[in-house]
Amino acid sequence: MELIMNKLKPIFARLNKFPRVALVVIGLFVALGTFAPWLAPQDPSAQNLLQGGLGPSVAHWLGTDHLGRDTLSRLIIAANTSLVSVGSVLIIAMTIGILMGTIAGYHRGWVDDLLMRVVDVGLSIPSLITALAVIGIVGPGYWTMVLALALAWWPMSGRISRAVAVSIMSKPHIEALRVLGASPWRIYFGHLLPGTIGAVMVYATADAGTAALAVATLSFLGLGIQPPTPEWGQMLVDALPYLESDPRQVILPGLALTAAVIGFNTLGEAIALNRIPKPLTRRMLAMRRIEVAGWGKENSDA
Repeated sequence: MELIMNKLKPIFARLNKFPRVALVVIGLFVALGTFAPWLAPQDPSAQNLLQGGLGPSVAHWLGTDHLGRDTLSRLIIAANTSLVSVGSVLIIAMTIGILMGTIAGYHRGWVDDLLMRVVDVGLSIPSLITALAVIGIVGPGYWTMVLALALAWWPMSGRISRAVAVSIMSKPHIEALRVLGASPWRIYFGHLLPGTIGAVMVYATADAGTAALAVATLSFLGLGIQPPTPEWGQMLVDALPYLESDPRQVILPGLALTAAVIGFNTLGEAIALNRIPKPLTRRMLAMRRIEVAGWGKENSDA
């Protein structure tokens, strides 16, 4: 047990640098999304019109909606729906963006110019407009929404990947690998690609909240996730006619969506700021001088 705790201490030390509220919210969101089928107390699609619009009770902790469906179960399953949707969008978008950006940063020249012009065109069009255009051509649906949002999201990943790739390719160890005869495949897959993925994942963490909001927006408009699959945006639009008589049906999914978006944005901002080098304080400088003095004394004694 002590050995396990010693291994976990560096992880806990890193986590302490980030906002605890954001970590708790995101951890709860991921846990609910992952284990939603086992955590939902009732069938989220089971209707009982005789129990429609009931308030919180022992049988229904957060009450029921206008069709008598358990609100808590629908909120939990909606977390799973949003988690899978956001994860799918970001994975597809990052895959396209990283491939485009790293290829452009590796080859440079006309390849770089051509790929970056494609990225510029993608960045010049608002992401929601791109998603609506794709859905308008293909038609509404779950995977259509995922593909549409991924096509709208990848240009920024491509731009960041290209900037990181150019920085990596200009470092001395890459030139040393080329002099030693390393193959382009080894340089690309062994050094360039792994170094680029980390930077893009930081951006993806900050962008997850916006992606969750986009999924809810398209579902709210009836262009994303279709009934009877529970989703926070869809729950909002279903409850709008009952806003005055039963505001609980609007407030609960709205609070869940707001908490998830703020949690992702706060955590992403903290991760990005944590990667920025901080200036040395006087105390840190004093400690560094003591360490250097001790190191010099040990060498002189040796």
